[in-house]
Amino acid sequence: MLKRNIWQELIEWKKREHNPLVIRGLRQIGKTFIAKEFGKQFYENVVYLDLRANTAVHKAFDGDFDVNQMILSITAVEHTARFIPNKTLLILDEIQDCPNARSSLKYWAIDGRFDVICTGSFLGVKGFRTPYVRGVPVGYEEQVTMYPLTFEEFLINTGMDENILQYVKKSIEQKTTIEQTIHQSMRQLYLQYLIVGGMPEVVNTFFETHDLNAVRDIQTQILNSIKDDFGRYKDENGVDKVNEVLKLRAEACLNSLPAQLSKEYKKFQYSLVNVKGHSPEKADGLQYLEDVGLVVRSYNTKSLAYPLEAEKKATEFKVFYIDTGLLISQLGIDVPGKILDGDLGSYKGAVAENMVASAFAKAGRDLYYFHDATGSPELDFLFEKDGNTVIIECKASNNRATSMKFVLANPKRFGIHPAIKIADTNVGTTNDFDTLPLYSLGFIQQEKKANIVEMVDVTNLKAPEQSDE
Repeated sequence: MLKRNIWQELIEWKKREHNPLVIRGLRQIGKTFIAKEFGKQFYENVVYLDLRANTAVHKAFDGDFDVNQMILSITAVEHTARFIPNKTLLILDEIQDCPNARSSLKYWAIDGRFDVICTGSFLGVKGFRTPYVRGVPVGYEEQVTMYPLTFEEFLINTGMDENILQYVKKSIEQKTTIEQTIHQSMRQLYLQYLIVGGMPEVVNTFFETHDLNAVRDIQTQILNSIKDDFGRYKDENGVDKVNEVLKLRAEACLNSLPAQLSKEYKKFQYSLVNVKGHSPEKADGLQYLEDVGLVVRSYNTKSLAYPLEAEKKATEFKVFYIDTGLLISQLGIDVPGKILDGDLGSYKGAVAENMVASAFAKAGRDLYYFHDATGSPELDFLFEKDGNTVIIECKASNNRATSMKFVLANPKRFGIHPAIKIADTNVGTTNDFDTLPLYSLGFIQQEKKANIVEMVDVTNLKAPEQSDE
């Protein structure tokens, strides 16, 4: 079993007072597996319902949302299911296929005798599913998004000593040089991770065989499996249907990505999407890819001002795979070999930019970049930290960060900003910016800041006496 960071989140969820948990994410990233394993380890009893395969059990959620009645209906279909109060985990797999099951979560939460974990691969898809006639349980469910493995998770599963991981993380945080032997090992492992990516089946195949041809075959199978589900939805009678037009548009948008990312300026262009329809129609296909969790967008900004969302150009963006390994599997068969040799410049930096986008997206950060209307300067990525806009330039080797240096040298025009250069080198720092190795991207943590507001003490307030006159 691969060790995943979400495991600790599940433990913390169970320990505290909680509502039913919904695990969202792309297909085949291990949502069902992790839920089942968690159930085996922490519960005396597990009831597992596959709401895609087992449509007969949908009727259990059609009547009143009385928990005892739902249990009666579930056990009438699933004869081995047992519900033991305070000792049972109910897993509702592919919950998007049964909207009433999602609506029922409020009543499982109120009842409180049974823990519930749900998984869903298409929960973000808008407009192509059976509507929630009985409502989504706002305030009665918790959500967590699961992603392909990060580089840190990849390292943990190689069996690397935890002390080495902590040393590397501390060196990156404190901007101190990493010991050369460790640096070279981390660098080579990161190049392998870029090719393999973080889809669990692919990672397992790589660890078992070390065969990049086998890795590529599994990646292709996964992508084909995901494509098979494009446009799938259920009609009002619960019958599986396929929106063929949407399916074609989504596939065409996905197929265009290698060409989109091989351009000098990687702005997504609908004109490169080989399917009939105008840009707004093709946009449905791209939105679908984003909704199912396969791709992420990075938006150009009008300036470097904070907050970046206010500066976003909604119609000008780049599109990246959430998993760099899946992207590489769609490029030439010689690309993995070049990457292992340290050549990340293939496809004009597409791999280098995608690895940054993927790492930031997995850390829950919104993606932005800056491309001046004149074409220069172009800053690969921007993010917000402590009320500032931080500049990031990613170099496939250790080339000069020309655009970043130009911006930093012109504070009157662009403002003053912290800056980071990510390159194929060790940790370093100058008066103007920090330099971090490529693999530092694998240690980006999701920022979870306290947001507590002190209440104003009103207990001693008194209204002033007023004259009757």
